Amino acid sequence: MENIQNPVANWIPVKLIEQENQIYFEWIYLSDILFEEPFFDETIARCKSHSYNSKRVKLISTAENLIEWSKDLDFVALKSLVFHVSRCGSTMLSQSLATSTENIMISEAPIIDQILRSDAFGLDSKTILLESVMRFLGQKRFPEQKYLIIKLDAWNIFNASYLRSIFPDVPFALLYRDPSDVLKSHQKLMGMHMVPNLIPPSVFGITQKEINQISFQQYGALVLEKYFQGFLDFYETDDNVTMLNYNEGMKNVVERFVTFINADYSENEKEAMFDRLKHHSKNKQADFSGDSYKDDVLSVDLKQANVLHEKLNEKFSCYLHQ
Repeated sequence: MENIQNPVANWIPVKLIEQENQIYFEWIYLSDILFEEPFFDETIARCKSHSYNSKRVKLISTAENLIEWSKDLDFVALKSLVFHVSRCGSTMLSQSLATSTENIMISEAPIIDQILRSDAFGLDSKTILLESVMRFLGQKRFPEQKYLIIKLDAWNIFNASYLRSIFPDVPFALLYRDPSDVLKSHQKLMGMHMVPNLIPPSVFGITQKEINQISFQQYGALVLEKYFQGFLDFYETDDNVTMLNYNEGMKNVVERFVTFINADYSENEKEAMFDRLKHHSKNKQADFSGDSYKDDVLSVDLKQANVLHEKLNEKFSCYLHQ
C-alpha cells in the first residue's frame, strides 16, 4: 500500500547532476516496486514505465530540497553496509537477503558513490546528504520492512573509515574471494574498475608510476591488491566488522552475515534465503551449478595478491575462533 500522507513518499533521488557550477538531484517514482533485481539500476529501469517517470520533463531538486524533504520520512534505520572485492558472491548475498520482506536490499546504488566521490561538497555537507539519501532509500513503504542493507561498490572500501564516522554503530561486512577466481571472472567479462582510467586510478590509491610499470592485464590484479589491503587496513582498526569468505560456501556466508547483524528472521525466511542460493545470482530462474574457472589461464602475476589474500584468510580464521 502506498503512503499518500507524505508528498515525497515513494520518490527517491537516483542521480547527482553537476552542471555549470550548480548541483541538482534527479528523482524517480518507485510506486509499489520492490528492490528485487540483482542491481539497483535494474529496479530503476523497471520504474521508468510508470507515468510519473515517462514524461519528457524530469523531476529535479536542489541538495537543500533533498535534505529538508528527508526529515519527514518514515524510514527504517541502516542495518548494515556490505563491502566486497567484486565477483565474490556479493550479488548472491544481496539476492538472498532480498527474499525477505523485512529487508530493503539496495545493491550498488550509483547515487551513493556519486556523492562519495564528488568534490562539490564539503565533508559536513556530504555527510548530511548521505544520511538524507539513505533515509529515502530506506523509507518504509510496506509495514513489514525493518532493515535497510546496502551493498556498496567495490571501490567504496576506501571510504570505509569515513562511512564509519557517519554510522558508528552499524555492522560492516567485508566479503572476499580467492584472487585467481575473481580475476578469471573479470577475464571473461571485465568490470569497469578493472580497466585503466575508466575510474580514476586515484580512487584506488594507484599512481601513474604504478600504471606505467604494468600491463593492461596486470592492472586488474593491482586493483584487487588495493582492495585486499583496504580490507586488511579497515579490519585492523574497527571493532564492528566481520570477514565473509566466499570460498567457505555461500550458505556459510549468509548464515554468518545474518548472525553478525543480529537480524531476527523467521526460519521460513532463512530457508527462502538459502533456497535462493540454488539459483544463479543474476537470474533466479536458472539453477546455479558453480563457476567454471578451473581451466582458465591467467596471464598476470598474482604473487602480491596471494600474499594479501592469505593475510585475509588468517584474519578470517582468527575471527572464527574468537
